[in-house]
Amino acid sequence: MNWLYLVGILIFLLGLMVSIALHEIGHLVPAKIFGVKVTQYMVGFGSTAWSRRKGETEYGIKWIPFGGYIRMIGMLPPRPGDDPTKVRSTSTGPFQALIESARDAAQEEVRPGDEDRVFYRKKWWQKVIIMSGGPLMNFVLAFVFFSILLVGIGLPTWAPVVSPETNTCVIPISEQRTACKPTDQQTPAAQAGLRPGDRMVAFDGQKITTWEDATRLIRGHGPGPVQLGIVRDGKPMTLDVTLIAQDRPNLQDPQKIDKNVGFLGVLPTEVMEQQSMGEVVGYMGALTARVAGSLLNLPEKMVGVWHAAFSGEERDPEGPVGVVGAGRMGGEILASDLSNEKKIAIFVNLLAGFNLAIGMFNLIPLLPLDGGHIAGGLWEGLKRAYAKIMRRPEPKAVDIAKVLPLTYAIAIVMMIMAGLLVYADLVNPLTLTG
Repeated sequence: MNWLYLVGILIFLLGLMVSIALHEIGHLVPAKIFGVKVTQYMVGFGSTAWSRRKGETEYGIKWIPFGGYIRMIGMLPPRPGDDPTKVRSTSTGPFQALIESARDAAQEEVRPGDEDRVFYRKKWWQKVIIMSGGPLMNFVLAFVFFSILLVGIGLPTWAPVVSPETNTCVIPISEQRTACKPTDQQTPAAQAGLRPGDRMVAFDGQKITTWEDATRLIRGHGPGPVQLGIVRDGKPMTLDVTLIAQDRPNLQDPQKIDKNVGFLGVLPTEVMEQQSMGEVVGYMGALTARVAGSLLNLPEKMVGVWHAAFSGEERDPEGPVGVVGAGRMGGEILASDLSNEKKIAIFVNLLAGFNLAIGMFNLIPLLPLDGGHIAGGLWEGLKRAYAKIMRRPEPKAVDIAKVLPLTYAIAIVMMIMAGLLVYADLVNPLTLTG
C-alpha cells in the first residue's frame, strides 16, 4: 500500500479528532459558564489512552477516535420519591449515555454544594445553549474550512486560457480520436497563431472574462472573420481569426448536437479561482440544503447502501459515507497524482463537509443526539411560558428519561446504520474517481 495513502488516512483522522474535540468544547464551555459540574471531557470512546485531571474535570483521550463526550452530573432528574441529593448516572456521549441510563439501579451521589450544579435544574434556555454548543462548533468549523477553500485556495474553474492539450487540427465529433491525421484541417486557432498560455480577453470588441463568455461569443458568431484580443506573456495583442462552422455538443445537454456553430478550436485551462466571502455563504447555504435533503431521505439512502454492500450495486455518490469511507478518501487524495494545491483543496472540502454533516445530524430532535436534549429544553421553555401566561404553578423540569424506550430503539438503529456503513465502506467504498 502506498505510504501516502496511509498518511492521508492519518491526516483525516487527526482532522476528525480535532473536530470532535472542538465539538465537545462547544458543550464544555457553556456548561461551566452556567455552573454545571463537568466531571469528564473525553475525545474518543473505549479505554482511556491518556488523561489528566484539572480541578473537578478529567480531560482525556480514548483509543477509539470515532466520537467523544463530556460527562455532566444530573442529566436526568431523579424519579419521584428518590433522594433529591442523588441523580441517575449518564453523560452527553450518545452511546455512553445509553449504557449508563440502562443501569437504572446505579445512582451517582451529588456532593454537598452540588445540588444546584446538576444539569436538569438549569434554566431551559441554558440547557438549549449547552446542548447546541457542539453542533454550533461544527458549523463554525465548516464555515472556517469553506472560507479557507473558497477565499484562500479557490475553486477549480475553466479559464479562457489556451490549454497545452489543445489540438491543432479539426476532429469531427463523430470520430472517437484525439490524435491528428496528416489530412486533417488546421483549426482556426492554429492558423491564427494562438499558443498554449494565451489568455483570450476580447472578441470583436466584446470583453471576455470567463470561458463561458468565450464559448458563447464564438458559437454565436458563426463562421467568418473576427478580431480576437489576447494577452501573451503579459502583453496585449490582437489576432485576426477566421472561424469555421462545426457541429458541437450542446453546452446544457451534451447528448444533443448544435449544428454549424462557430468554431475556434481551443481548450480552456483549469485554474483555482479565489472567491469572495459572500460566495462562502452561498456555497455553504446550498450545501446545507443538500445535506438536509439527504438526511430527510436517509432511510432510502441506507437501502442503497445495503444493496451496494451485499449485492455489489454501485454506491450512490450522493449517499451517506462513514468515517471509514471518509478516511479512505483522505488516503486516496494524498496518494493521487493531483497537484498539491488540489490535494489541499479537496482535503479541506472533505473536512468542511464532514463537519457540516456532523452538525446537522446532531440537530435531529431525537435522543441520544444533541437535538433530543435541545428539543427537551425547548419543550420545557414552552411549558413554563404557557404556565406563566395562564398563571399556573411553574412546571417541573422535563424528564427526558420518559423517552428512554424510544432512545434505545433509535440507538440500536444508529448502531446498525453505523455498522452497515463501515462494512460498505470496506467492501464497496465510494471513491473520488468514481
